[in-house]
Amino acid sequence: MDNFAFVIHPLHPKRDVARKYPLLAKILPVSLIHFLSRFWPPVYISHVTGVRSGATGKEIEGWLVACPFTARQMVRLPLRTVYDKIVQTGRLAQSLGARILGLGAFASGVGDGGVTIAQQLDIPVTTGHSLTVAVVGDALEQAALHKGFRLESATAAVVGATGSIGWACAELLAPLVAELVLVGRSISRLAQVEVQVRAAGAGQVRTSTRIEDVRAADVVVSATNATRPIIQPAHLRRDAVVYDVSLPPDVSPRVQQERRDVLVIKGGVVDVPGDVDFGFNFGLPPGKAFACMAETMVLAMEGRYESYSLGKQVRIEQVHEVAELARRHGFRLSAIN
Repeated sequence: MDNFAFVIHPLHPKRDVARKYPLLAKILPVSLIHFLSRFWPPVYISHVTGVRSGATGKEIEGWLVACPFTARQMVRLPLRTVYDKIVQTGRLAQSLGARILGLGAFASGVGDGGVTIAQQLDIPVTTGHSLTVAVVGDALEQAALHKGFRLESATAAVVGATGSIGWACAELLAPLVAELVLVGRSISRLAQVEVQVRAAGAGQVRTSTRIEDVRAADVVVSATNATRPIIQPAHLRRDAVVYDVSLPPDVSPRVQQERRDVLVIKGGVVDVPGDVDFGFNFGLPPGKAFACMAETMVLAMEGRYESYSLGKQVRIEQVHEVAELARRHGFRLSAIN
């Protein structure tokens, strides 16, 4: 049977560790969880069954495996240390018989975006970034209709526009919106993104290093590697739509508490075809997965055992290709409420 494995890791130490080790999470302080994550071995989480193609009827299986590093450790520890732990987790997946490995959350963006990790494993690797980007356009079209405006007349802001996902999201949105606001930390990198989105069909483009400038936007796509929320209630215009691709989220919980006019969408969530059983609660309702995980499943369904979305640049041609494959097999963007 064709198969896959997918790497997860703790984003919220207490809550996520409790999903696997409830007693330990109850007695250990967060600081000790961060510390122990350096020495904990990779963890087998669950066997995934019931993923079935809507086009071919083909069923695949998979495994969830956990790299114990927390999000904070992923960004603070030496890069070589992080690589080594993710590679160890990949080798656990190999021992289970996995034929392709997907990298989730911070494991997908650390360092060179999976390239070094793939070089040290005997199975191909994908970050899932292509399908994560692919669902953005459909999601924002749905959200705009929900809020009563047309995307082609809207101003869209991309936060983290110089990162791999943000850059590709900006390129994807370029021909779909009236104006783009590109927000990032590096002026020189923002200039490079601006050149590319203009070539992709963007009309008006502005760049900024200030998060406050997203207030000009009707829709906001946020795709940073921040370890804590960066978008607060005061940053958003009335009736804005925010599509938060980041894990952990870029949008503060205060936004939903204080801004009832704003629609916040957890980015990249898709419905998985078949009667899927993940064998583990990783934070989404039954039958749903993040797009990065879904990309790994799609490649397994296709028998495409090749490293796919790797590196710090997401290729738009791959975005369109994997979107078409996902639609064919029955993966659908989850409904926006």
